[in-house]
Amino acid sequence: MTRVLDIFLVGGFVMYPLLALSVITFAYVLERIWYWFRLIIREKNVVHKVLTAAKVDLEEARTFAERAEGLAIGRVLAAPLKLKVPSPETFHLALVAALDKEFVEMRQGDKLIESIAAIAPLLGIVGTVNGLMSMFYNLKSGGFDTTNLSAIFGGIAQALISSGAGISLAVAAFVFLRTFVILRTQQTDYFTKVSSELELIYLQSLKS
Repeated sequence: MTRVLDIFLVGGFVMYPLLALSVITFAYVLERIWYWFRLIIREKNVVHKVLTAAKVDLEEARTFAERAEGLAIGRVLAAPLKLKVPSPETFHLALVAALDKEFVEMRQGDKLIESIAAIAPLLGIVGTVNGLMSMFYNLKSGGFDTTNLSAIFGGIAQALISSGAGISLAVAAFVFLRTFVILRTQQTDYFTKVSSELELIYLQSLKS
């Protein structure tokens, strides 16, 4: 732990904003992992119950959907089923509105993490420049001798550490962002498919 703190301090002043951005990234990643974990683990069971019930009794399907409103898919399926004998157009509009709302929720935090992925390497460059400037200043003022080696190597270390920290944070942020984008794309297709199935079941119930 002491060694990590020493490395952090050697990295210079840019390590503090990088640390703050790391905390924000970590919090975002944890929140998104929990969101996707809960959704993916439970959604198929919810969908099966709601669609199966809807083929027999729409009220029962509504009850199942409302019980699952803690999940995005539950809120989407519950939205049109809560309406009192809606027309096909109203049923469709309720589904679309619910889908749009959940798709926005799925994108929550994306802009922030994109910004962090862009800012982190720039902060690393600032630290690198500052470290190199410190090194050259010490070379100019004291020359390359044994009495000045510590200050010179300190500037080099600062440049390397700050640059490495910035790039590492940017890579981590980008990897997590792309992972969540892939999950969102898959879920968008799945939500659309399930919504279409529910709408078809509702149209068939009107004819029977």
